[in-house]
Amino acid sequence: MAKKKTKWPVIAGVAFMVAFIAAMVFSTMGNNGFRCEVCIDFGGRQVCRNGAASTEAEAERIAATSACTDLSSGMTSLMQCEQSAPRHVTWKK
Repeated sequence: MAKKKTKWPVIAGVAFMVAFIAAMVFSTMGNNGFRCEVCIDFGGRQVCRNGAASTEAEAERIAATSACTDLSSGMTSLMQCEQSAPRHVTWKK
């Protein structure tokens, strides 16, 4: 009898994992309508990062935020970096 009780939680766990992975793949597949590389100079350093999103503005913002995360050392400098204009934006197909 104990063998049957442990079978259902395992099946439910596997089903949940499959559903979770499918949802992650589905949500990331539709996110690449626009792709770009943004290069930002801040604090004497330059970093380039990629971004992808369903709109141009969102893709550029994601790439800039990613670059600024590497360039800044705190919340104040992160906000200053994000408000600075990118040095270079390259759009990818």
